[in-house]
Parts: sequence; C-alpha cells; structure tokens
Amino acid sequence: MGVFDVDYTKIQERTDFPYEVEIINHCWIEMSDGIKLSAKLWQPKTSGKTKGAVLEYLPYRKDEFTALRDEIRHKYFAGMGYTSIRVDIRGTGDSEGLIEDEYPKQEQDDALDVISWIENQEWSNGSVAMIGKSWGGFNGLQLAALQPPALKTIITLCSTDDRYADDVHYKGGTMMASDMLWWASTMFAYNARPPFPKYVGEKWYDMWLNRMENTPPFIEEWVSHQTRDNYWKHGSIGEDYSAIKIPVLTMSGWADGYTNALFRLMNNLDVPKKGIVGPWAHEFPDMAIPGPQIGYLQEVIEWLDRWMTEEGDQDTHKDAFLVYLQDGVKPKTTYDFREGKWLDLYNEETSEIDILENINGEVPLLNRQQHGLYSGVFCPFGQEGDLPDDQLIDNALATSFMLPKQDTTLNIIGQPVAKIRVKPDKEEANLHVRVTDVHPTGEKTLVTKGQLNLNHYKSHEFPENLTVGEYIDVEIPLDVIGYQIEAGHSIEVTISPTYWPQIWPDKEIVNLIVDFSHSELLLPVINDFNEVRLKYEQSETAAPLEKEIIRDGYRTRNVIKKLTTDEWVLDDFSDEGLRTLTETNITYGSTNHNVYTIKEGDPLSAKVECDWTVQVKDSDIDTNVVTKSVMSCDADNYYLYNEMTGYSNNEQCFYKTWNKMVPRYYT
Repeated sequence: MGVFDVDYTKIQERTDFPYEVEIINHCWIEMSDGIKLSAKLWQPKTSGKTKGAVLEYLPYRKDEFTALRDEIRHKYFAGMGYTSIRVDIRGTGDSEGLIEDEYPKQEQDDALDVISWIENQEWSNGSVAMIGKSWGGFNGLQLAALQPPALKTIITLCSTDDRYADDVHYKGGTMMASDMLWWASTMFAYNARPPFPKYVGEKWYDMWLNRMENTPPFIEEWVSHQTRDNYWKHGSIGEDYSAIKIPVLTMSGWADGYTNALFRLMNNLDVPKKGIVGPWAHEFPDMAIPGPQIGYLQEVIEWLDRWMTEEGDQDTHKDAFLVYLQDGVKPKTTYDFREGKWLDLYNEETSEIDILENINGEVPLLNRQQHGLYSGVFCPFGQEGDLPDDQLIDNALATSFMLPKQDTTLNIIGQPVAKIRVKPDKEEANLHVRVTDVHPTGEKTLVTKGQLNLNHYKSHEFPENLTVGEYIDVEIPLDVIGYQIEAGHSIEVTISPTYWPQIWPDKEIVNLIVDFSHSELLLPVINDFNEVRLKYEQSETAAPLEKEIIRDGYRTRNVIKKLTTDEWVLDDFSDEGLRTLTETNITYGSTNHNVYTIKEGDPLSAKVECDWTVQVKDSDIDTNVVTKSVMSCDADNYYLYNEMTGYSNNEQCFYKTWNKMVPRYYT
C-alpha cells in the first residue's frame, strides 16, 4: 500500500448525509501578485450560505496524488454542510508560479489571499477552518499565528511547532541522515510533475519545463542552515505560542515522527484545545495503522460545529488530552493493531522514576558506525517494514545496561528525559539514548529514544566546541511514549555516540565516557488511571473514488553486510504502485529507492542516495520524471548532487544536474 493510496478495505462508508454534494474539480483563485492557484471544491447543495469553509492547502496535487484521500474526507465535510476546499500550493499541481521551499513567507501570504477569497464568495458565512496532516498541519498552525479574522479554528495532525527540533532535517541538533536527503529528494521529484492541459490549457508544457528548470532542490538550503537560526524560526509557532488565539484540535500517534510537538502544543497553547494520541503512524486516524482507528471525521465535525457556527455550544467545552496506553508487545516491523487503553492525561497524576539510580561508575561507550540500522524509519507512514526490528543486534553494538526484572507493571506515559554527565576526547560529538522492553523470552522492543548534538547542549542556535577531557552535564529529551512494561520484563538502557542512519556521523571516531554516578534517566509513569472511552470509536467516511489498479505497490527494506569491503548497507525500496482514477482518466504512480551506506570504523564513508521515478498521464499527456539525489561528506564539507530527467511520451525532453558543497558546522 503506497503512502498516497487508500486502503478501501478499511473504509466504513456513510451514505445518509444531510446535504447532497456538488463537486467543482478546478477553479482559479488569484493571488495579490496575479499568480493563480488551482482549487477543488466540494459544495453542499443549499440555497443559502454554507456552515463554513474547510480549507486544506498542500503541494501534493489534488488531481491525483491526494485525490483518493481527499474524496472520502472533503466530500464528508460537504455532506455535513461545509464547503470543503483543496488548494494546490503555488508551483504545484495546476497552480501557477514556482514553489521555493517548505513554508516560505510566500506560501503564507498566498494562504491569506485564499482565505480572503473564501470570505468574499456568495456561499461563505465568513468562517474558515484550516485542516491538514503533516504539511497541511504545519501551515495551519502558521496561519493561525498570523490571526486572519476569518480563521476560526484549526485541525492540525502530525505537525510541529518547531521546524528545527522536530522535523525531517535535524533532531536534537543532529543532522537526520535518514530523512534529510530522502524528504528533499521526494519533494525534488514531486515538484517536477506537470499541470494538466485540461485545466491550464496549452501552456502546460512551458509550465512543466519551468518547474523542472527553476524549482530548487530543497536539500541545498536545508544543509546550509545547520543551526536553529532565523531560517528555522520562521514558521515555528513555538517562538510565540500566544500568537495563536483560536481553538485547536490536534492529533498524532506514537508511531508518528511528530508526537513530541503535540505534547508541547497541549502544554503551551492557552486556547480551547483537544489532543488525541493513538498508536498510529503518520496518517489520518480513521485509516491509520496500527489500529484501533477512530471516528476522526465525526470528531472534526463536532469540533467545527462548536467553533464555526452561531449555534455552536462553546460554553460547555472542556479541554481534553486523550492518549492511548499501548500494551507491551514483541518487536515487529509492522503491526495491524495494538492493544491498549485510553485515558485523559489532564485528569491523571504523573510521577517520575530514575531507572539509572543503581548504575554507577565511569563507563567508556562503544563506538560502532553501523549501530542503528534496526531503528525503523523516523516517521512511519504505515508501510511494511517501517517500525523498529528486534533491538538485539543494535543493543549489542552499543553500551547497554540490563536492569532487574520488573516486580510490577510500569505504565510509561509522557516524555522521558536523560540527564547525562559525559566526557569527550574530541571537540565535536553526538550522543544517543534509548529504552528497550526486554521480554522474558529475550526479544527486545524499542520503547523510546532520543539524540543530541553535544556541541548544542547549551544552545541549538550557537553551538560551541567541547572541551576535551572535561565532563559536561547534558539533557536529552526522549520521544514521548505511552507504553506498558509488564511485570517480569526487564528494561535495557542503551547509550552510544552513533546512530546510523538517523544521525549523520561525526567527522572522526569519538570516545565518550559517561559518569553514571551523576546521570539520570527519568521515566514519566502513571501507576493507576481511569480508563476512558472515545465518543467516536468507529470510523466512517464518504464514498471513495473509483480506481483501477494497474500495478500493485510493495516495499522491501534490507540490511546488507558487504563482507569484502566492511560496508553496511540499508537498502529501502518502495513501489507506490500505479493506478488510474476512472472519473478523470488520470494514471499516476511512483517508485523510490533509498540506499544508506557506511563502512565500519570510517564515519567519513557515510553516504545516502535516493532515486525516484514519478509517472503522471491522462488523455492529453504522458510524462515521467526520473531523479537521483546523493549526499556524502569529508571532514570539512557535505557534497550534494541532484539530477533530473524529464520524459514526454517516452522521449527525453529535459535533463539537468545540480552540485553544491556546504561546509560542515558542528554536525
């Protein structure tokens, strides 16, 4: 199952809507500078104004790549009385112009123009909600902070309040080798897709060539900003939570890459709010795995009715923070379902325990470059092979401490924090910490992990050299988690200066010594709690689009040891499949091959290569884009290479390469 596909076997279709729905596949919205954005509308059939407008604003193309997921949700909103709108961001889909980067000021300015356009439509009651997962969740938060009067609420899923601390680029000040280039290569290929002549006319070909020629590889900008400077502060609403004045509904999952941010939002926003955290990956909670799925669309409609309409009962709102405590399980790289219980974190008391309190002495840490290959992906989408494998091998490649068996069940809910006293023998270093559930039969399930660029231990904006041979005290937040460790199980704590490929390695092999007599690892625990039930336990959606499967998708993810070269390779291939949307006769699909290579004992051998093929065609066009992106390093620089080839009707029509060298700066 591809990332942008929809598993129709999980759809519970609702048919009895209050309103019939009319669909407008394309209309233009003109921006202040004359550029026009393309929008798709789902309209409730009514003689008067609708209950409000629900806006989703993305670069992922409404006509095909998000069409399946859009139909089942936006049509649902329209059936409940809301005008629902999907807008292609500037330079993507059928919209004019070029996309510059993630979340630039231009994107936000355009969104303000879109909201203004909505306000001035005859069907508009003047109320707008922004809704979205990931990119759409990010820009919803960003627009809320700009406070356009018509924006009454946002629904933000799998998003972040801090673009530097929690995203695919950097984490804890470390460079994300696993995701930095991969996501940049994804957008490099995605941004190169053409608009459709049926909507933009004969200029489609010139628009397509312009995109391939002039849309920059995002990786070049991201690697050029290795600290938390103004580039990352822009669009990070955590700079000023008080700028958000409207109600916020936010959701994520323990298997998602952005759950830490949801906890910060719930702790810092001073507005009516509700947070829901399930066991899910980076997906909408009505379809996400692991299950249980929930009635996400019913939750959203209840939220919209409360905050978007004059009849909304706002006075009875009570903030809630619903989280799913997962039962402990043996390690698997894919789960269809996780057993567990729901609780409202706002109604529970959390305490802390230090699981390092009985570990003492100064301990040198193992340094193995191939450590981390069994970590799973940073941000799972629910594909096969996404989740961490048994940690038996990884834990053996690092310094690990097995704690005594648990006498009682331990409910870990919240954000663990490692407070480590560490001494380096080099001026630059990283540190990784994780917690594992060790089953009585020996399997080891990754519970949570965290990482820190030690040069950033005082500041992510102003890193500095470490003093060789001197201890420093650092604090490493681990990922938030809800996980139950059963009585009779053990906890294993693992600590290492490496974690490939989630951390780009140091310039040279670093030897670290940890003083465990002055270190702590604090777990947030809840001994007893009141189990709650969600109001909407059963998901439902509108009817899906008809699709014809041309090629089924599949995924392989292999760890390979090249015995003759001492190289370790993580080879990750995903075929997103090929499908045709019957109504529009649009055929689309993609393949993605990512290879992460490192040699034992040689941190400078680190290399990432990401290849994409993307196909889009209909009755008028037949296009393919093939890209290659490569990132490598030496002690002083990163080396970035990007290559793009475009094909129209199977004949090459475009070719270009990009090369850039970026100096390393404490990464």
